[in-house]
Amino acid sequence: MTFNENARASGNRVRVRSGGAGRGGKIALGGGAGGIVIVLLALLFGGGNAGDLLGALDGGGANNPSGEAVGTLEDCNTGADANANIDCRVSMTADSLDAVWGSQLRAQTGVDYIQPGVDLFTGSVSTKCGNATSDVGPFYCPADSTAYFDTSFFQLLTERFGANAGPLAQQYVVAHEVGHHIQNQLGDIRRAQQDPRGPESGAVRTELQADCYAGLWAHYASTTPDAAGTPFLKQLTDSDIADALSAASAVGDDTIQSSAGGQVHPESWTHGSSAQRQLWFLAGYNTGSVQVCDTYSARDLDNPSY
Repeated sequence: MTFNENARASGNRVRVRSGGAGRGGKIALGGGAGGIVIVLLALLFGGGNAGDLLGALDGGGANNPSGEAVGTLEDCNTGADANANIDCRVSMTADSLDAVWGSQLRAQTGVDYIQPGVDLFTGSVSTKCGNATSDVGPFYCPADSTAYFDTSFFQLLTERFGANAGPLAQQYVVAHEVGHHIQNQLGDIRRAQQDPRGPESGAVRTELQADCYAGLWAHYASTTPDAAGTPFLKQLTDSDIADALSAASAVGDDTIQSSAGGQVHPESWTHGSSAQRQLWFLAGYNTGSVQVCDTYSARDLDNPSY
């Protein structure tokens, strides 16, 4: 899925945080491939227990406790900029998500949407959930209501985990993290901590719901306009859907465990299988319904009901 070239960005939607190596630097694997797989299993795509893995929670203050330099993106003004530059793509995807959820959350749940923070960082970052490095992949911190992205992760997602490199694979990641913000607003994200592991666990249901919310965004993304009335995104194609599903499959617990050279152990799952992640993305995409995305009430996570 690509942006309409003349779609307009809202401006200053994303913050850029200093820290670690310069932009474009390599990801430190932190103990080799096995180390990053362990971290990805626990934190990839931001479960509700980020504080447990990133460090002690910071009980107060802004979501920049270390005093890092903070800036904004430049030259990210149009859809054409987003099509050409990955940082701009994250920013304008956030604009699109704001527009979709700004209308759908109130219409479907009666809750007013509050924009999450969206921060780009390189190497490492300080958050109210503790300090994080690029090893953890993208994540959402409930304590400061902010989604964090080191965009070098998207290359890792393709090269290490085999996802397609198309735009919707990347936009799916952003939409998934904002899905956790919707859970935070609706009071559901804490369920991941109450039941943290297993194929039917609250953690898995939380992640699958965020996948469904990402699909819900895709359902509306090509018809929801910017402030001037131009839809942010062009109409989805079969290739776009294949890109998103490849990303969802690449980060399934069973796929990650197998790629690490080990056996598949459902009792340790925190995110769900590759097939489940694809199915719940499609449930949101095919219906555009928050109610359909109620994974916590689903009797069969392998068969979304709609």
